[in-house]
Amino acid sequence: MTAIWPDRDALCLLTDLYELTMAQAYWHQQRNDEAIFSLFFRVLPEQRQYAVACGQEYAAHLVSELRFPEVQVARLAELKQFQPEFLDWLAGFRFTGEIRTVPEGTLVFPHEPVLEVRAPVIQGQLLESLLMNYINLETLLASKASRVVDAAGGRPVMDFGMRRMHGLEAAWRGVRAYRVAGISGTSNVLASRDFDLPAQGTMAHSYIQAVGDERQAFLDYARLYPGTTLLVDTYDTLAAVDKVIGLVRDEGIEVGAIRIDSGDLGALAKAARQRLDNAGLSGIRVVVSGGLDEWKIAKLVEGGAPMDGFGVGTEMGSVADAPSLDFAYKLTEYGGEPRLKNAPGKPVYPGAKQVWRQHDANGMLAGDEIRGLAEPGAGEPLLRAVIRDGRPVLPLPDPDQARERLSRERQSLPAALRGLTPQAPYPVRFSEALETLRRDTLARLTN
Repeated sequence: MTAIWPDRDALCLLTDLYELTMAQAYWHQQRNDEAIFSLFFRVLPEQRQYAVACGQEYAAHLVSELRFPEVQVARLAELKQFQPEFLDWLAGFRFTGEIRTVPEGTLVFPHEPVLEVRAPVIQGQLLESLLMNYINLETLLASKASRVVDAAGGRPVMDFGMRRMHGLEAAWRGVRAYRVAGISGTSNVLASRDFDLPAQGTMAHSYIQAVGDERQAFLDYARLYPGTTLLVDTYDTLAAVDKVIGLVRDEGIEVGAIRIDSGDLGALAKAARQRLDNAGLSGIRVVVSGGLDEWKIAKLVEGGAPMDGFGVGTEMGSVADAPSLDFAYKLTEYGGEPRLKNAPGKPVYPGAKQVWRQHDANGMLAGDEIRGLAEPGAGEPLLRAVIRDGRPVLPLPDPDQARERLSRERQSLPAALRGLTPQAPYPVRFSEALETLRRDTLARLTN
């Protein structure tokens, strides 16, 4: 069978083999008591101060619809590892548990649960690979894009990354994460329609090369698309700017912006801006692209380059500096008893949890405390039920609300933690009760 995009009915097999073999072992041994699984990351990538939780509510809704259709069960049987009775059990699979998540667009920090599952252990186990993959991708992309948007200092940022992203689904789902992060538009047409983000783009150098005459290429394109953005760095950037000026003056074409994609972007933007202004064309914007990331954008902004927007592709779409997060999905309770894993540098705290976010008198983020779910706390509790008894109790998140939440939290993050230079980490601590529970549980399990 050949496929270019997994059908939703095939998601049940989009998992690691050991999730299914462990599920059969639980089933065979009649071990299916209620369990709690916690999804979190342990460390931030270098030069990062925070992550943006994204995708977790969508993933939770997807779980509520997860099924093992007959055709997929038949494909699974081909592996010759599963008993017919267990395959029959999978055919009737329905998630019946609870999933709590932090809201989309929430800033999250090491060890904080982004999502917790309470369900019979087989159900919770089967979700591990799906949840980790889904949340890892969108959290990575939203976190990177948030830094890029912050560096742009209020100037619009456009997503140009589809061609070098890691797969079609990543390019599509990434636009939803970008919208949460504050990106203003995307070149990805399908995703722009599906996630209500403006479709934006200019032209490629190949169009100008194919026409053979740069001035004619500009004229033809602008007549077809009034208000378009013209790419001016195919041959000689400033000579091309002069051609644009001449066409506006002599032919009356409408040009919304020029785009510079190579060379010394700062110097060329300044020179182009000066020529446009001197010609009385201050309304034509200057947009730049070409290998940009948050550090390059910050340097351009700090240097006073007169840029009206940034097109960002590969560095943001591939998350080139930090292409993965240290996510873990750990069993923390089974049959009402606390559980943990003990490994150097990889602490796991038992039980269901709540993250309490505190603000200072000025409304700035002051620190988070992770407490047991039954412990009272102070501040804003972040985790809340999205799925209960296997059914959604909250609608899919409003992307505008998620975007506003992230913007609000980013503004309330202390300035030292918003910059691109690493500072002291954001304070996150565990309650004394959780510390005691971890020590007692470890002592009991190792004696």
